[in-house]
Amino acid sequence: MCGIVGLFLKDKSLEPELGALLSSMLVTMTDRGPDSAGIAIYGDASGNNAKITIQSANPKKDFAGLEAELGQTVGAPVAIQVKSTHAVITLAKDLLDTGKAAVAELRPNVRIMSSGDAIEIYKETGLPKDVVSRFAVNSMAGTHGIGHTRMATESAVTTLGAHPFSTGSDQCLVHNGSLSNHNNLRRELKREGMTFETENDTEVAAAYLTAEMAKGKNLGQALEGAVNDLDGFFTFVVGTKSGFGVVRDAIACKPAVMAETDQYVAFGSEYRALVNLPGIENARVWEPEPATVYFWDHQKVA
Repeated sequence: MCGIVGLFLKDKSLEPELGALLSSMLVTMTDRGPDSAGIAIYGDASGNNAKITIQSANPKKDFAGLEAELGQTVGAPVAIQVKSTHAVITLAKDLLDTGKAAVAELRPNVRIMSSGDAIEIYKETGLPKDVVSRFAVNSMAGTHGIGHTRMATESAVTTLGAHPFSTGSDQCLVHNGSLSNHNNLRRELKREGMTFETENDTEVAAAYLTAEMAKGKNLGQALEGAVNDLDGFFTFVVGTKSGFGVVRDAIACKPAVMAETDQYVAFGSEYRALVNLPGIENARVWEPEPATVYFWDHQKVA
């Protein structure tokens, strides 16, 4: 019984409020999952820089001197902003893969939470209110984001087991439910070159979408494939650099509600996650249909 929220902004004037709105939505879902919580924020993807979000169990030791060491290793300036147990590394886009390899070499105990032009992921064990406060999510701006509060069923309560899961550049996924064929699918994806850090079934779902999109599919097409290829009960909310998608399995026993106005599209496991959004009283509110893909993309929103 996990809690999921998502917010896709159509109105640019709301972008400074994304973190605050999404945090409020997530905290409302606390009783659906007290084990751990996480949030993905998609910010401005313009310019020539990319970002790597990292996490450490010993940030004081691991983050000390990393900026200088990393810059020397990649041969170009980098900037690091520390946020509690996480840090955001900013570097040139063409150095993203080099930077990730350098982080793994210089700090083998550090974990990469996300990477890409726009995405930042923050997740830890604990209640949503503590997680969003720890990383000052309320003050973050962006175009869209997703969040999750977890009640562990498929794996241990750890930071790495928390959602969102990111297995590709500017991609992430949150999940309510459980997959029954994730072990077989994990083996198939490993043969295709995907790597995994946990035994969590949600990481397999994220990797499946990454692998499908690497074949040329967009997010909507990859989600359509998930309905046929993934067994079990699931509601997914997924983010890409410019897109936001939702899909439920064919039985759709996991709760979900959506709302849309001229300003935004919002998702919540329950309607109470949406009640404080601006203009919600005038929104079109509906329950997403089983085995039906809902997909929005900023590149297609006027």
